[in-house]
Parts: sequence; C-alpha cells; structure tokens
Amino acid sequence: MYKALLVQPDHYSAAETRLMFHWEQHGFMLQADADSLVDAQANIRTQPVDLILIDLKHSQASGMLLCERIREHSRVPIILLGGRHDFQLLREAMAFQVSDYIADPVQPEDLASSLRKVKKELDVQSVHSHRLILNHENKKSQKPSNIDLVKQYVQEQLNQNITLKKISSLLHFNCAYLGQKFKDQENMSFNEYLLQQRMEKAKILLERTDMRIYEIANEVGYTEIDWFYKKFKEYTGASANEYRKQSSVNAQYEMSFWKALAVAKK
Repeated sequence: MYKALLVQPDHYSAAETRLMFHWEQHGFMLQADADSLVDAQANIRTQPVDLILIDLKHSQASGMLLCERIREHSRVPIILLGGRHDFQLLREAMAFQVSDYIADPVQPEDLASSLRKVKKELDVQSVHSHRLILNHENKKSQKPSNIDLVKQYVQEQLNQNITLKKISSLLHFNCAYLGQKFKDQENMSFNEYLLQQRMEKAKILLERTDMRIYEIANEVGYTEIDWFYKKFKEYTGASANEYRKQSSVNAQYEMSFWKALAVAKK
C-alpha cells in the first residue's frame, strides 16, 4: 500500500476528496492532510510519502511553489487537483514533471484513473529499488546509503545504457540533487565514476580474456566501437590493441621471472 499526502487548505474540500472512493482499492492510503505550504513541507520531512496531491483551487501560486520546493530534493509523484484550464499553469506543471493535472471539476473517475497510472509506475520502480536494496543487504548488514545504491546499480548494469536520470527516478530523487550528493561523497562526478568503472573493467577483460575488442566494448556499455576506442585511449593513453599487447608482454615477463626464480632456488 502506497502512502499519499493530500495538501488541501479547505478542510471541507479535503473531506470530500477523502470520500470520493475507497483509496485502498487503488493502492493508496491517505496518510495525512496538510492545509498550508509550511505544514506540507513539515509533513514531507517527517513522514516520507509515495505520492503528493496538491489542491490548486485556493492558491495556484502556493501550489506551484510547493511543487518547486519538492523538486529541489525529490522525484516523488505529484498530482495537481483543481484550478483553471490554464495553458501557462500546464506549462509550469510539465516543467516540474508532475504525474497529472486534473482541472476543475475534479471527477472521481479521472482521479481514480490517475492513481492507477501512478501506482503502475511506482510498482515498477519499487521492484528495481527493492532488488537493489536486497542485493546490497546480502553483502552488508547495515542499511545502504543512496550513493551505495547508485554504485551498486552501476556495477550490476554496466553493460546497459546507464544514466543518472534513470537511477534518480528509481530512487525518487531529483537528478541534480543526487548528482551533487554523489560528487560530494565520491569526489568525482557520476559521469566520471561511470567512465572509470567501464574503463577499469575493460582493462581487466583485455588483460585476462581473449574476448574481441568489440565484445569487450559491448560488455562495458558501448554500442559504438569507435566511441569505445576514443574513450579508452583518452583514459589509458594507449589504444585497446596496444594495451592488450603490452599486458601480454608484461605477463610473459612476469612468468619468466618467476620460473627463473624457482630454478634458482633448486
């Protein structure tokens, strides 16, 4: 059951919204009400929710300001209720990537349809997030941090198209906020970290396997071989072919050294 917060200044209207239908049948529980911008922000800080419904009938400006504040740190789904059929308002709502905007009059069937859509998206995200947490907790007993989950996702999906935007969506975070958090903790940007992980794995595959270079490129997330060649040379200072040859020479030299040492000890 997902938790929802209803932000509606008018207590009578809030009661009407609550009684529109059985929310639990649509997968949501109205955890709390908020009757002001300050109250809503306090609720969000103290009681994490999966969906926020904001009534715009009394103040569209306050409602959009709350959207802006939420998007500074979270990707939680937002449904806007009421308000006018206003093109400018719709543009603002799209900019804040709200899940839906239902203008007056708000009909139960419209809201129910919107809830089903959000629930479907949350279900998909929940599966991915839950899998990340379970995999991490199999290795460590303590609860993983969000940055740990980001790094785990990179390791598990290294051969896929990885973007911080996609990870942010899975973890319900604003992309810019998560990117800054990552840089603060790791002392490098997310893209720098992703490149590092791909190149280091490519080096290992070049050293220890006889995989073809295009196969290695695919294995570390590059579908265009020329782009892989370019990034690898920028990262190591040598082409992939040169790196493999040098690694082979070094390996043979090391083997000869240890054989000679073994003979000398006899």
